[in-house]
Amino acid sequence: MSERWVRISTQILDQLKSLEKAEKKDRLDLVRSMRFTLRALEMSLVGWKQWVNNLEIMTKFPTEDLEKMNRKLSELTRSFLEYDLEATKLGNKIGLETVKKVKKGRKSKTKSSYVA
Repeated sequence: MSERWVRISTQILDQLKSLEKAEKKDRLDLVRSMRFTLRALEMSLVGWKQWVNNLEIMTKFPTEDLEKMNRKLSELTRSFLEYDLEATKLGNKIGLETVKKVKKGRKSKTKSSYVA
């Protein structure tokens, strides 16, 4: 499994590099790139969770290596969450502007219902 994981991860890294180097990206290209990137991140996170939840694997690492992994994962997570907040605030700002424009254009209120 480990050799296969390395091979697949290397291919994904190559694809990410290719996407980063692509020029003249339109909005759809950017969305495709983000979807691929998030899928790669998701795949990696699933692998990390499987590893970390397997004490048989984790007990083989020396404490120093676990400390390094923990520190790096914490840095990456903090950076990602900081950007997540930034992007969410931007999305909220854009969404609020869109909602305001829609509300101004409405002449009558409509009720919506949820059907399961």
